[in-house]
Amino acid sequence: MILTLLGPSKGSTDKLVVARRAIVLVVVLLCCVAVRRAWLWGGGGKTQGTSNTYSTRFEHDEDPLSESGKWTNGKATGLDWRDVSVFSGFAYGTESGKDGYDDSTAILTGTWLPNQMAEATVHSVNQNDRIYEEVELRLRSSISPHWSTGYEINFRCSKGTGAYSEIVRWDGPLNRFTYLATQWGRQFRIGEGDVIKATVVGDVITAYVNGAQVLEATDNTYSSGNPGMGFFLQGTSGVNYDYGFTSFTASDGVSNWVAVKAITIGTYERALEQSKQLAHKLVGR
Repeated sequence: MILTLLGPSKGSTDKLVVARRAIVLVVVLLCCVAVRRAWLWGGGGKTQGTSNTYSTRFEHDEDPLSESGKWTNGKATGLDWRDVSVFSGFAYGTESGKDGYDDSTAILTGTWLPNQMAEATVHSVNQNDRIYEEVELRLRSSISPHWSTGYEINFRCSKGTGAYSEIVRWDGPLNRFTYLATQWGRQFRIGEGDVIKATVVGDVITAYVNGAQVLEATDNTYSSGNPGMGFFLQGTSGVNYDYGFTSFTASDGVSNWVAVKAITIGTYERALEQSKQLAHKLVGR
């Protein structure tokens, strides 16, 4: 198959023909690499322990969020960040809005498999695009005194032109983080009752709004950790009750074949774009 792709048909030397064959070859090879990578991340078909699923509707007021020891928190455990609390059926952040990047953070306890999903229903009222209210999902995350790592997928609580989403890697100490992807646009608009979701499969991190994929990034820094949630406030104070989550679900029961599909699709799209660029060079355009 590869020899056929590489060899010009009937002695043709047309650059466009060569470029098209180069596109096919690059896409095929990169997708093969993606399948192998996804299978290895998923354990090569082997069982890696019992999968986890945790769901909550925050039925009991708590400060900080615990639910019988199911959660660790940013201030109580991490010391440098803020806790997540629960009041009247929703989880919210306790950050002041004036102390930088001390996001309210809560991470589930236990041992979780690496392919993970987190999903939450948004509570958001009194929106104001002059301030920044973010709801966050965490994947492959950990927290200990003065140290927190993992992936944050955030969404600004906005139905206006200022809506955005970001995928951020937490790198340990307070204020140490790396942006992996940031986009603004109407596809990121969220408000009361909207559902946000994030997955990490292999090294592909994906964000969703109401079931539609809206953002993706790749990173292989962390291969373990737990799901969780967080909140961020900047530009004002005293509005913490205006935004949060009314429900939250996390799972690590992503099958190997789902992992293969997710990674291969992302790799195919990137390979296709790279191959188009190669084609333009080959034909001199």
